[in-house]
Amino acid sequence: MSQPYTYGKMRFWEMFPGLTVWGTFLLALSLSFYKPLWVIVFIIVFDLLWLFRVLYFNIFVLISWRKFKRTAQIDWQEKLADVEGVERIHHVVFLPTYKEGYDIIRTTLRSLQESPFPSKRMIVVLGGEQADEQAFKNHTVRAQKEFGNVFLRLISTIHPKGLPGEIPGKGSNLNWMGHRLEEVLAQEFPELKDEDIVVSAFDVDTIAHPQYFSYLTYLYATVEDPTRSSFQPIALFSNNIWTSSAPVRIGAFGTTFWLFGELTRPDRLWTFSSHSMPWKMLKDVRFWQKDIVSEDSRIFMQAFLHYRGDYRVTPMFLPVSMDAVTGKTYRESLAALYKQMRRWAWGVEHLPYMIDGFRRHKGIPLGIRIRYLFNHLEGMWTWATAPIIMFVLGWLPLWVATGRGEALIQAAPFTLQHLMQLAMIGILISALVSLTLLPRRPKQIKKHTWVVMLLQWALLPITFIVFGSFPAIDAQTRLMVGKYLGFDVTKKAR
Repeated sequence: MSQPYTYGKMRFWEMFPGLTVWGTFLLALSLSFYKPLWVIVFIIVFDLLWLFRVLYFNIFVLISWRKFKRTAQIDWQEKLADVEGVERIHHVVFLPTYKEGYDIIRTTLRSLQESPFPSKRMIVVLGGEQADEQAFKNHTVRAQKEFGNVFLRLISTIHPKGLPGEIPGKGSNLNWMGHRLEEVLAQEFPELKDEDIVVSAFDVDTIAHPQYFSYLTYLYATVEDPTRSSFQPIALFSNNIWTSSAPVRIGAFGTTFWLFGELTRPDRLWTFSSHSMPWKMLKDVRFWQKDIVSEDSRIFMQAFLHYRGDYRVTPMFLPVSMDAVTGKTYRESLAALYKQMRRWAWGVEHLPYMIDGFRRHKGIPLGIRIRYLFNHLEGMWTWATAPIIMFVLGWLPLWVATGRGEALIQAAPFTLQHLMQLAMIGILISALVSLTLLPRRPKQIKKHTWVVMLLQWALLPITFIVFGSFPAIDAQTRLMVGKYLGFDVTKKAR
């Protein structure tokens, strides 16, 4: 089993991402005054490369979107009739919860009940926190009355607070839920083999596509060596998208489009948010690490290291839908969006874990190790720096060099403007695709809101910086100075 990396163990590699980000900004600022022509050339080349990146990224988005549309038209429960041995496969759904109302829990349980996949082959685990014990117990009593006979088993657990070596949050709760389920399975269902159980770790507000578990069962029964693969669906943050603020909607769809781009390239795909995985793998790695924030992606790397690189993610082209962040006021919703993005950007904490793990697991091919490290570093650096370089720092050397007669300096503003205009093609594609992913418009929402949904994408450059670069810089700076981030629970309310 891979040993958990603890904060502070490899300080240099914790500092490295933040140092590269701030080093980039300082170098760009200083050279803008001392060598503005150099920076102008760099900015033009950078924007040109970014334009190509936007274009090929949108190609991947459209490929994933097309696969999603095709996959959603298939009756996967019917297809299971032609697959031998699927009746042995059972599903476990983990639903960790903290201070959510019963209406959210009930909606998720009802969606599982209405799935065409047999609910008597599903075990649902509700995981509460001791800090919210009384409310959670009230919820479980209601859930047992309404759904106790629907599933093979409806289990509830309460994660104690203050356990040593833990960070309060989803990862430590899931770890507790996993160990408790292991006991229940051994006592009540000894006939179930580990290889025949698939686990889905969902946020409590997750509404899976009606065909999700049928499709997942089909994949698990047909892919090569299924116990060495996690399964990543499309993540939509659209349960309450019609009532969310424009920046929140752009952030939600931006995350979906990023995942669209990754799903078509499984060689670089990690698990993210709500997803599924083999029970055997979870037992082998002894469940989720308890002292980190980014447990959804870390569990993939735990398995990757444990199996010496013989682990992968199989893309699923069906969605799971969750709530976009919300707040009582517009300002609170924006603050919640910033904190959510910062928590996701805290995935930078995987770098020292990977370096430590790759150093100890020499059997993983060097090329694979380099690819994972480069993809992770480049992705985090780009997340933090690219929007600011393009929309802010890119214009500084032009301002400094005003009045100089070099032809390149005179032509640079027009060149950058044309590159930005071409990049708008990508924004237009994103806007159009986002309209096809919207759920049915609620009756209380006015029809003209469709127009707002399209025009809101004009805010992308601003949200790209404020809710893209800034939280990523925040996260990497915190890791750099050793001010480690705790788990901030996303508020869910309807």
